[in-house]
Order: sequence, then C-alpha cells, then structure tokens
Amino acid sequence: MANATRNGPMMLHSTGSPCTLMVCRGCCCGTHRKHPAVDHDGHVAVLRKAAAESPGTLAVRTTDCLGPCERSNVIVVQPSTRGRLAGGRALWLGWALDDDLLDHVVAYARAGGPGLAELPPALDLHRTEPSRLAAATRGRRY
Repeated sequence: MANATRNGPMMLHSTGSPCTLMVCRGCCCGTHRKHPAVDHDGHVAVLRKAAAESPGTLAVRTTDCLGPCERSNVIVVQPSTRGRLAGGRALWLGWALDDDLLDHVVAYARAGGPGLAELPPALDLHRTEPSRLAAATRGRRY
C-alpha cells in the first residue's frame, strides 16, 4: 500500500511501518552557509532513491530542526515496527556530511535498521544524542 506525503512517496510494508530516515533540514543542517562543500540536495536524493528502490521497507522524510545543530547534518534512523518490537530505538547520527556515510546509513536501513541489524562501526562513530531541548519541546520518545 502506498501513501503520499509532502516529501514524496512512502511505501508502507505489510508488517507495519518501515525503517524511516528523518533528515534534518532546519536552521543549520542542509545549508550551504554552514557546509558549503556538501551536496545537500544530492544527499537527500540518494536517500530517496534508496527508499524508492526498497520493497516498502525504507522511507525518507525531511524535517525541520531536530536540535543538535552543533552536530549537523543530523539524520535519525527510526526503527520499523518489527525493529521496535525487537527492542530497537531511534539512532541519532551527527556529522552526516559525506557520501560514504550515506552509503553506510542506506546499507544499515536496508538490513533492517535499529533492532534488526548490527550497527556498522562507521555509524557508531557518528552516533549522537538528541538535544534535551529538542526532546522536551517535542514531547517525544526518541
């Protein structure tokens, strides 16, 4: 079953929600002002292409500021329904600025993401925590 969102098509896997990549595009992330040498639009395109090629197991959404601006660019890998049931929790990644890191993010998400796949060492190096302010103002469990 397909759902359309403001960020493009999102496929919903028959066993629940897919692993979702939340890509920060707020005040600092995704801006040429802060990271002029990074192809921000190209990075989002790579992630969206991976989602479109998945069998409904991967989704990509862009969002406003997630908070830890000093660690931009930020991507949050949210577990699928199956991953959450297996104990997976959202993985916050900071300093997502190069193509190699995106390749690791895509491979990890394709393998199932949090709760279902082993975290590659390259992603472990980029692991970060949400800012307290972001968590408090959103009232969400990440």
